[in-house]
Amino acid sequence: MHRPITIFVLCALWVLGGSSPGAQPNILWIVTDEHRPDSVRAYNRAVYGTDESPLGYVESPNIDKLASEGVLLTRAMCNSRACGPSRGTMHSGRYPFRSGHYAFEQTHQAPDFVKPVVAQVMRSHGYATAAFGKHDHYIYRWGPGQGFHDAGFFDTRVHFKHDLQKNGIGDLFTGVTWRKVRGSAETVLYANGRKRTYHIKRDGAELTAEDRAGMAQTDKEFDILRAYTRSQSTLIIGGENPKPARDTVDAGIVRELKNYLANANRTYKTAWGADYQGANPKKPQFIHLGFHLPHTPVLPPKSFRDRFKTKTYRVPKFTQDELEKLPAQLQKLYHTCQIDGLTDEEKQTAIQDYYAFCAHGDALIGEAVEAFKDYCRANKQEYLLLFTIGDHGWHLGEQGIEAKFGPWRQSVENAAILVSSDKKLIKPGTRHDGMVEFVDFAPTMMQAGGVGTAEKKFNYLDGQSLFAVLDGTAQQRDYILGEIHLVSGPRAYLHTDRFRFSMATRPFWNLQVQKKFGENIQWALKAPVEKVDLALYDLKSDPLERNNVANDPRYRKLAAFFRDKLGRIVLGDGRIECDWSQENSYSLSNFAQGSDDKKLRIPKEILP
Repeated sequence: MHRPITIFVLCALWVLGGSSPGAQPNILWIVTDEHRPDSVRAYNRAVYGTDESPLGYVESPNIDKLASEGVLLTRAMCNSRACGPSRGTMHSGRYPFRSGHYAFEQTHQAPDFVKPVVAQVMRSHGYATAAFGKHDHYIYRWGPGQGFHDAGFFDTRVHFKHDLQKNGIGDLFTGVTWRKVRGSAETVLYANGRKRTYHIKRDGAELTAEDRAGMAQTDKEFDILRAYTRSQSTLIIGGENPKPARDTVDAGIVRELKNYLANANRTYKTAWGADYQGANPKKPQFIHLGFHLPHTPVLPPKSFRDRFKTKTYRVPKFTQDELEKLPAQLQKLYHTCQIDGLTDEEKQTAIQDYYAFCAHGDALIGEAVEAFKDYCRANKQEYLLLFTIGDHGWHLGEQGIEAKFGPWRQSVENAAILVSSDKKLIKPGTRHDGMVEFVDFAPTMMQAGGVGTAEKKFNYLDGQSLFAVLDGTAQQRDYILGEIHLVSGPRAYLHTDRFRFSMATRPFWNLQVQKKFGENIQWALKAPVEKVDLALYDLKSDPLERNNVANDPRYRKLAAFFRDKLGRIVLGDGRIECDWSQENSYSLSNFAQGSDDKKLRIPKEILP
């Protein structure tokens, strides 16, 4: 079982061998969104030997401090390169092909193949569960005729969108509209309390003059840079936040966490006036803190943006030759998300503002971590911190795009930090450079909480505890896995220390899978090779993944080997495809059961 890395903050890990309920540590699990690990100086020092990212200047004093207190996992690999399916893997501890969650499907727990998520397991072992911010795993409660609703995984929940933005707390955001006008609208919340809303898309209709004027006013007031090179996109990839640093939506998320911890054993008022119950010190706490930043809209507060404006960044190179070597699926991804239409000045702005937004996040993370530690100290309780640096990555020009979704390093390879108040458990100032996976996070936190993850009932977990990884007792893995069905179509990937491989998996799109589940399941293994859109990179000679060699005569046999290995795993070793509009309607494919043995055994004669 394997798990890619995010950054986790967990409390008290001495429970690994199992401990009494009183010894269970408080656990804080932090996840940021679209967060490049090279925005963290500690990561850059470990990987590149310099404070700077390959593109230039970054700031991260608080995350650096956190890394110095525990272990920095420099290669935490994402199992699906978009928010919903990636978070689904982290919460469930299962690969997309085993959970049936490949994109932004609204999944639920009625089918008999679904297993408890990490918060449910922790609650069943005595933990109080709480979530603040963004935790969008797309796993809901469902019933015939009742639709999809919050699954109730957390005893206390504050969502950045449904609680904060809905109640006028935040800065600038986009939301779906479906009553009078179907489409999407942008809302600006000003520092003086004023609010302004206009549509940026109307389904089946043109924008009105008022809509265009509203967007133009926002663009001028806040120096907005939009990804206008994307087809029909108004995505904001740069600009100044309408609010000061203390009042952004992410600052609001941290404020609600602090209120929960500061009001232990008593009722308190949230920022929008609701009555909530503070933390119960008699129970161990399992707290999930999900930041929205640095996800689009990329809007650093002025105090951060101003000092990054003076920095000049190295824009990644991308050539027409690289594009022509990409298979059709990845060319489509490029044309949807390309950065090439931006001017040189706009590219600088996009990079400056992204890293400035990350710096704002660093300040907030420091604030949250200190509040959590203060709570643990005040109650004489141990703690464990797990920080997932990004639910996936983000390209700032690599492969010619400003986006996620790709099978390349910038989309897939994140990092994580694990800290324990028990310094014998996690040695401060250490690092782990081996590959881990996001599916590893659930079993790690379960084990920290005294859950016997070796029990047969937890065999569904695809990940391994990071404690076992760190002490050398985990199963050795030669590769990590992932799959996604967004933007350019269904695509799986397999990464090794030397090679990055990806391929198309299904002959139809994700939404069609709900009606065609299990149909023609071996297509990707039997179709003509040109239909399966292979991509292969040899990091030994091409560390930046700029030369797809899948069609190079020297690599064709190796590409065929990876096609067979990956295809048999994701299509034939427990693959689930589900019609989520039904209670229990799915297919299970096991024609190659046992293929995911974590071993490659590449014949030496086909290695270039």
